[in-house]
Amino acid sequence: MSSYPRALLRALLPVPLLIPLAACAGSPAAQDAKPAAGAAPGFPYTVTNCGVTSTYQAPPQRAVAMNQHATEILLALGLEGKTVGTAYLDDAVLPAYRPAYDKIKVLAKEYPSKEILLGANPDFVYGGYSSSFDKAQGRDREGLAKSGINSRLSVEYCTEGKVGLDQLRTEITEVARTFGVPERGERLVADEQRRIEAVGARVKDKAKPAVFVYDSGEASAFTSGGKGIGNEIVSLAGGTNVFADLDDTFGDVSWEKVIERGPEVVLIYDYGGTTVEAKKQRLLNDPALAQVPAVKNQRFVVLPLSSAVLGVRVADAVESLGGQLHPDAA
Repeated sequence: MSSYPRALLRALLPVPLLIPLAACAGSPAAQDAKPAAGAAPGFPYTVTNCGVTSTYQAPPQRAVAMNQHATEILLALGLEGKTVGTAYLDDAVLPAYRPAYDKIKVLAKEYPSKEILLGANPDFVYGGYSSSFDKAQGRDREGLAKSGINSRLSVEYCTEGKVGLDQLRTEITEVARTFGVPERGERLVADEQRRIEAVGARVKDKAKPAVFVYDSGEASAFTSGGKGIGNEIVSLAGGTNVFADLDDTFGDVSWEKVIERGPEVVLIYDYGGTTVEAKKQRLLNDPALAQVPAVKNQRFVVLPLSSAVLGVRVADAVESLGGQLHPDAA
């Protein structure tokens, strides 16, 4: 993912408790549709995703996942047998999913061309980032629909306001419903909720350190704003994002602003060609940052970027970050 322009990479990314499952089970049309004779249980299913309404007469049989977190959602739901292609890893696939992942054809190191994508003969394309459906590359959702291919974009890219656990539930629930495995979605959501609540119970009485998220940047800092799941992860782990008032999921801020806000902890996102150690040294070697508490005290914590997006790693991220921010509560 390091080859993306940063602004495009996470552009359009849009702390509450999880809402009841039924509220996310699709549009009213799904309830009104009458099953055809011999239809699969729960079908036809109609769902509106990021402005695109699709009706599924049966579960997809040939899915392509265009990003790592989309791939991992399919694998977590046990859908590797219906996944014919994957693409664009940010970092290592979770060990639990590696055996299943290794059986799926990797279409491209980054995004596949339109020709390669269509050559996989998919009936469903799942994008984790809006760049998955780049019209200039011929992969737009409208064009795919004209070819008879359904698609889904992570709701992180079309949510009005903040993205949080409600959206995580929606994403998992609707994907599971689309593939006719709603009970697997329920179990996955329940597990995520249980683990996140356990962290919340451990850190609820702890002081919340001020956290600066350092994604990348030299002349300025590319950081996590207040709209994305990354902001929610910091909060659920018992911290406070110093740029929670940034009205975006990710954005550039000046180093002067970082100094002014005096973070106590720097959270480094680990991905791409720049190592965590290189990012630490960039901060430690900048004289202007020498008195920033997090830098002065060398208090750095780390998450893989794949854990800071809307996917099945949210609970992992909250557990990991909660332990790093509050080691005495782990």
